[in-house]
Amino acid sequence: MGQSTSAYEDQGDIVLGYTSEVIYIKFSDGSKAYLAYKIEDGKMFLIETYTPPQHRGRGYAKMLVEKAIEITLSKNLEIVPICSYSIYYFLKNRDKRVILADPYKNMSDQELENYYKERLEEERSK
Repeated sequence: MGQSTSAYEDQGDIVLGYTSEVIYIKFSDGSKAYLAYKIEDGKMFLIETYTPPQHRGRGYAKMLVEKAIEITLSKNLEIVPICSYSIYYFLKNRDKRVILADPYKNMSDQELENYYKERLEEERSK
């Protein structure tokens, strides 16, 4: 899949792009936010999301997941949310769950919430 970038503007210039393994945002201060993923068997696995501390709380992780959804739709894939933020995103955006692979697509809010807490705990223990 080569490298593709497009420009966005939000509190200064940022660049949103992706490679075959990562969707990233380059900030004007030189730091980067990213969403690491892999594509396998018709599925995009959202593995890890990171936003530098100085850029947190501004919607950048959401922007990364939405770019993953856009890529997924264009390639006719389904999403397997692994990192806690991606699970959180689908908890908050019910209408987007149709893009999820089984069994995540059919999880109740409570089941998804439990999965989120499980993954969050696992990530914090690393």
